[in-house]
Amino acid sequence: MDKKVKLGIIGCGTICKSYIDWCRSFNILEIAACADLIMDRAKAKAETFQIPKACTVQELLDDPQIQIVLNLTIPNAHATVNLAAIEAGKNVYCEKPLAITREQGRQTLQAAKKRGVLVGSAPDTFFGGGIQTCRKLIDDGCIGRPVAATAFCCSRGHESWHPDPDFYYQPGGGPMFDMGPYYLTALINLLGPVNRVGGSTKISFPERTITSQPHFGEVIKVNTPTHLTGVIDFQNGATATIITSFDVMAANLPHIEIYGSEASLSVPDPNRFGGPVTLGKSRKESWKEMPLTHSTEVGRGIGVADMAYALTYGRAHRASGELAYHVLDVMHAFAESSETGRHIKIKSTCRQPAPLPTGLSAGELDT
Repeated sequence: MDKKVKLGIIGCGTICKSYIDWCRSFNILEIAACADLIMDRAKAKAETFQIPKACTVQELLDDPQIQIVLNLTIPNAHATVNLAAIEAGKNVYCEKPLAITREQGRQTLQAAKKRGVLVGSAPDTFFGGGIQTCRKLIDDGCIGRPVAATAFCCSRGHESWHPDPDFYYQPGGGPMFDMGPYYLTALINLLGPVNRVGGSTKISFPERTITSQPHFGEVIKVNTPTHLTGVIDFQNGATATIITSFDVMAANLPHIEIYGSEASLSVPDPNRFGGPVTLGKSRKESWKEMPLTHSTEVGRGIGVADMAYALTYGRAHRASGELAYHVLDVMHAFAESSETGRHIKIKSTCRQPAPLPTGLSAGELDT
């Protein structure tokens, strides 16, 4: 492949390194510039990773060679940066979530449609060998007709280890907005779009004390739900139960299980790209680990590469803005259901992402 798609990164924080490393593993991508509100941070990243140009955000947006803006800013800035990139005529791929509010998400998609550019969003972990193997097993009929699913993500929160945990306990944070995108995106990839949801949410501990550095001893006021129990009805007729929590001291639960008319499937951690994948056919038989059908040698950034392929070859991209908005819509619907005491019909929808073909070479995707 001779022609490369040039990429500019806005936001040079911790997650930046992983994206740089894995984006460079794809032949189609070339990282041309990086920008940050703190110029010294952008310069440091450019020097460390040999990126040709460190610049201001506006300079990056004004660069006519950059085709995709990779938005790695904090969640509260996602919509602002996305809209600025779109206004500059750039395709944009952002970290999760797509936006904080539904209105911001709709504005982003509408602006992109008007400008004729693409929008994509993390997570792209569903491209990994673990979940793609599960998708193939389901599509091949190995579990029969999907009937139901469970999904669990339970922890005690981030204040014991994260250097700056406050934003996890504010609107746009919490276990659903932090980890929910991984679980919901994986479920939609496996089962298709959502029809309606019900939910119960709560704040179990109104204050949190930070025990990590550099803010040890500071108290966080919790302003977003930290425990959510939800029920999901999919358009294909399957139902699912999901729990996301920062209020659990310890748990021994699967990440995701899919229950079919013929067998059950244990899905690996949707925050990772690998396995294991196990299949259970009856109570009398032990669960069997299945060989992975797709490569696990991928990482954060494969969704960006898939967008570059979409631009180059005119096909749909998988980690699309429509998928990300559908996930955002569902996340808000859980809290809305808890507040109103009724099921919430999901107004948005999306295409179920196309499965990855098997046998792809390292650094390449399908055309």
